[in-house]
Amino acid sequence: QVQLVESGGGLVQAGGSLRLSCTASGTIFSINNMGWYRQAPGNQREWVATITSSGLTIYADSVKGRFVISRNNAKNSVYLQMNSLKPEDTAVYYCKLTRGNVERWGQGTLVTVSS
Repeated sequence: QVQLVESGGGLVQAGGSLRLSCTASGTIFSINNMGWYRQAPGNQREWVATITSSGLTIYADSVKGRFVISRNNAKNSVYLQMNSLKPEDTAVYYCKLTRGNVERWGQGTLVTVSS
């Protein structure tokens, strides 16, 4: 059974940085596309970034130039380096695994950016 576990969230001041991690188990990690999403209070979940199995990265306009998604297939992990954080980045961040019709979500990790 595929499981995803996120970590690395916390409280940070505006302008600061955080690095989120998501580790997968129960799958051949390297063949999956991995993504990060976030959900702020009262808002719908929104896509943040994706890294494909081949290493292609794409970003939402709201985080482009500030966030970097990466993966380490040897560690079954995907990362989200978040720089120049803003209060509007405050949300629960989720990683998502996609392979064909298969989707799995992690439990989320809370990021709070204070002004």
